[in-house]
Amino acid sequence: QVQLVESGGGWVQPGGSLRLSCAASGSIFRFTTMGWYRQLPGQQRELVASVTVGGMTNYLDSVKGRFTISRDIAKNTVWLQMTSLKPEDTAVYYCNVVPLREGYWGQGTQVTVSS
Repeated sequence: QVQLVESGGGWVQPGGSLRLSCAASGSIFRFTTMGWYRQLPGQQRELVASVTVGGMTNYLDSVKGRFTISRDIAKNTVWLQMTSLKPEDTAVYYCNVVPLREGYWGQGTQVTVSS
């Protein structure tokens, strides 16, 4: 009954935009900082952005000014609005709590940025 489901990924050209959604099942997520993580091909998982219960946000330096994280606690939903996408943003994107819990990983959603 504790579940995270990511959606919204796909293929986009450089400079394009995508909006990722994370649907969380379980009241526990209302009391925690949420984050978007990604795993680039051949690299380790990294935290891209986070948002606290109070709405404070933090971002990986490489995505500042391009990505925006937001949440609706009542709807148990977290979004990642991505603009000015670059090929180096290509990765599988996941949502999870911060700090992460291994047992909460969903399937992730693939983002591919290429011409």
